[in-house]
Amino acid sequence: MRYNLDTTLLGTMLADPEIVAILEKHAPGITRNPMISMAKGMTANQALVMGTPVLGGQPVVDALRAEINALS
Repeated sequence: MRYNLDTTLLGTMLADPEIVAILEKHAPGITRNPMISMAKGMTANQALVMGTPVLGGQPVVDALRAEINALS
């Protein structure tokens, strides 16, 4: 696992092109959404929980977590 979603800040993860690609795959346009700048200081899991409605619901969040956790 490349990132610990409970401790890694979303801002750190957004510097990784693979993470950006995963986010865009499951929630097109999300990395260009102006609201994402407010979430950069949160851990990834905090951002996912708070952003669930914007991302498209719990199934999308679950898919994001699974794909991010599969990165090595």
